[in-house]
Amino acid sequence: MVAIPEEAQKMTIEEYLEWEPQQEIRYEYLNGEVFAMTGGTIPHNDIALNFYTALRPHLRAKGCKANVSDVKVQVTPQSPYYYPDVIVSCDAEDLDARKFYKKPKLIAEVLSPGTSSKDRGEKFTYYLSMPSLQEYILIDSEKISVERYCRGEGRMWLYYPYLAGDIVTLSSIDFEIPIELFYEGIVFESVNN
Repeated sequence: MVAIPEEAQKMTIEEYLEWEPQQEIRYEYLNGEVFAMTGGTIPHNDIALNFYTALRPHLRAKGCKANVSDVKVQVTPQSPYYYPDVIVSCDAEDLDARKFYKKPKLIAEVLSPGTSSKDRGEKFTYYLSMPSLQEYILIDSEKISVERYCRGEGRMWLYYPYLAGDIVTLSSIDFEIPIELFYEGIVFESVNN
């Protein structure tokens, strides 16, 4: 999904939280500005759903919960509020939440040409500042490639790249998934014209 700035509309967090549920589309919030979420591609959506489908039975047994795209995360009470492609929480407060998650354990974003720089830049910086977050996953939508950032000691984050044939290990939720499962049913566009 791509966030498009809404015509320079400034609002407080309270105004945003009251206004956004009344809108026909979703909006992310960053420092007083709202950004409309535009539709993603079918492969983008399918990758997120493939990941969610694999996670769901595993998480249920652990007392955790996963959601896709329509659940926002509150990075801090002031800002920002984002809609990750896949979000996992095991926190009791989040499991009963009605509007947004506050303490995700794992966040995944599906990268596309339009979202990659934001997911690797702005969102990456904000997400990694969340004390509850243990893993940040970036899933490429144009080729078989998954990147995993895992919380290490102190402020250190460890980087793990995965390619075709690899098993992606998600230590925060004690889960392993063959990388090909992310891409089940996905047909990549040919590079040759």
